[in-house]
Amino acid sequence: MIRSELVQKLCADFPGLTQREVEGVVGAIFDSITEQLANGGRVELRGFGAFSTRQRDARVGRNPRTGESVDVDAKRVPYFKPGKEMRERLNLQDVTAQ
Repeated sequence: MIRSELVQKLCADFPGLTQREVEGVVGAIFDSITEQLANGGRVELRGFGAFSTRQRDARVGRNPRTGESVDVDAKRVPYFKPGKEMRERLNLQDVTAQ
């Protein structure tokens, strides 16, 4: 699902809200999560999961086009850990399919 599909789904689920209002809410949520992660924080949504960042060390990479070695700087990358309820719901389909 992409962002526009999420907005359309929410518009269908909440007909009292306009598409512009829903887009504003979705944008505000994503911006808040991004800002919190940028400040080194963590965002936990009970039953869904937790967003955090992980540190990647500097390393020597390779340019795939030329094969030349390239220095890659250390950086923080986003990380998502699904919650227990989400894992159970995802794996429920596997159990019923067997």
